[in-house]
Amino acid sequence: MNTDSINSYIEKNFSEKRKIHTEGVRSTAISLAEKYGADPKKAELAALFHDMYRGVPVDALNYYVKHLGLDKRYLDNCNLAHGKIAAIIMKRDYGIEDEDILNAVSFHTTGRKNMSLLEKIIYIADAIEPSRHYPGVEELREAAMKDLDLACLMSLEHTIEYVQGQGSFLDEDTLRARNDLRKRREMEKING
Repeated sequence: MNTDSINSYIEKNFSEKRKIHTEGVRSTAISLAEKYGADPKKAELAALFHDMYRGVPVDALNYYVKHLGLDKRYLDNCNLAHGKIAAIIMKRDYGIEDEDILNAVSFHTTGRKNMSLLEKIIYIADAIEPSRHYPGVEELREAAMKDLDLACLMSLEHTIEYVQGQGSFLDEDTLRARNDLRKRREMEKING
């Protein structure tokens, strides 16, 4: 797919801060794709679409949740709903059929069990892109350049700790993603 239409959408609809973030995710995702052997074009496309519905008002997101047939747990939850909505719109309105790209966008906030290489790249690129500043981000950036699974695991654990500390809703996919990566790393050590 040509990225002109999504770039045009971003230019017209994103705040300046969201544009900077999206460009950061795009460049980080391409770099990680090249490093780890994923398709840079797919990484770019997923990165451009990942926050397509991030700045949308809650009422509009709730409309999409209801009319696109998404689970009720996404109502009033912008953080979890925006990726799910973006993935459906990518397929419906932009004709993107590649399940790996759709899943990378859909699960970029939560992660999930059995993440593909592209899913891990988009998940971690969103967390470490250059405009991100929070405690631990430098360690995540360093880990991402050495061991993608470790970086994803570190980020998932940080997210779980943060969300639970806030008393907010923690998506089961995040727990499953963390547990899956822990198990894989333990198996690697055993089989090492």
